[in-house]
Amino acid sequence: MNGYTQRKYYYPYASPFDPCPPIPVKSYETPPQLYLGYQPYGLDQFKPLDALYCGTLWPALYSPYSNPYEQGRE
Repeated sequence: MNGYTQRKYYYPYASPFDPCPPIPVKSYETPPQLYLGYQPYGLDQFKPLDALYCGTLWPALYSPYSNPYEQGRE
């Protein structure tokens, strides 16, 4: 699962007649299962308490969905 990022960026069109200040770069997150294809046997597993906290048993399918607008991120 190397060579991908879950956060994607795009640059929307900003009209010169738009009354609002434009947001030059927008982003969105894609779920990790898009890059897995199928679930192979023998994937690593979280401990039960960690799995409840993360919402999945497998670390390969975990995505924290961080806020890109917070300071100190990405």
